[in-house]
Amino acid sequence: MKELFSPEIFDFVILPLLIFLSRIIDVSLDTIRIILVAKGYKRTVPLVGFFQVLVWIIVITRIMQNLDNWLCYIAYAGGFAAGNYIGMIIEEKIALGYEMVRVITRLEADELISQLREGGYGTTSVSAVGNLGEVAIIYIIVSRKKIKDIINLIARYNPKALYTIEDIRFVNKDLNYSTAAIPNVMRNRP
Repeated sequence: MKELFSPEIFDFVILPLLIFLSRIIDVSLDTIRIILVAKGYKRTVPLVGFFQVLVWIIVITRIMQNLDNWLCYIAYAGGFAAGNYIGMIIEEKIALGYEMVRVITRLEADELISQLREGGYGTTSVSAVGNLGEVAIIYIIVSRKKIKDIINLIARYNPKALYTIEDIRFVNKDLNYSTAAIPNVMRNRP
């Protein structure tokens, strides 16, 4: 047991491993923090930032105390790379925010629209003219967690449709589109 905690084992195995794991945590938190900043989560960002910097200070302090240990440098860089990857996976899993899916199709879109609405997805569709003639454009605002479901519906009911997905920073979910809220000028439009 004494051999496990010998200075050589600690310096060349345990310390680099701790730096590697800590750096993964640090960079994963940083990735999530940046995404939260972009999405406007003002209350959560400082808390995540606090813990991210706290971990970073602990790690950098240990490296500065062991400047002659090149394994600490490798562990630091490896933890940075792995932390980016893991941070992206975590962000994908929590899938914060909303996306706007824009579907452009030359085929009749009624069945796709019907399936989207039956699935509880709000849709807005308009007729338009593209390079090759008339098209339908369908707009869907959906939680990021539901994007795969939307893509599956598009693939099933209109597989040749062009679709784009855009990040939305804010959605006013309480917006009421009743006719009382629409000005008279808009009601009389053809």
